[in-house]
Amino acid sequence: MATMALLLSGCGGDSENASNTSADQTASASPSQSMGEMDGMAMGDPSATPANKVADAKVVKGSFKLLDTRPPGMDDVKGTAWLAQGPKGTTVTVSLTGLKPGERYMSHLHAQKCSAENGGEHFQFEKGGATTPPNEVHLMFTADKSGTGMMTVNNDRKTGEGAAAIVVHPMAAQDNRIACADFAF
Repeated sequence: MATMALLLSGCGGDSENASNTSADQTASASPSQSMGEMDGMAMGDPSATPANKVADAKVVKGSFKLLDTRPPGMDDVKGTAWLAQGPKGTTVTVSLTGLKPGERYMSHLHAQKCSAENGGEHFQFEKGGATTPPNEVHLMFTADKSGTGMMTVNNDRKTGEGAAAIVVHPMAAQDNRIACADFAF
């Protein structure tokens, strides 16, 4: 339970749980589930079509900017994020360099621009609902040996203009938001 609370609280979430309603999700997480059990949730598919290549979709792009809350040694992180809204819902892709090789990272859509409290609270399809997919959009990935990380995730619902930014942070230090990218609709 402490692990899940740490995961959710570090980036502005809470520990509420709701049922899983998305066809793209493979499991629902409760506050008592461990990080290993969260791995079964749909938080990314490296073989999915990247958001910037989704056909018949409105695509917005954002460039990651470093945040003051980043942990030491993360000054070279750069990257891009794309959010596509098409006939099958929302697709989000992140691509980053300058990460620590072999380390795990998490990204979340946020409801505010980066300049407002580093993105503020997580974007939720149902505000006050579950802090896990499918009510939130999470991307989990591991940096390769060159420090590059890329992941795409799909959600069968559209965010509209409610998802204003995306934040990335290390799995081991949830309070240390590394970078944030704004989406301009």
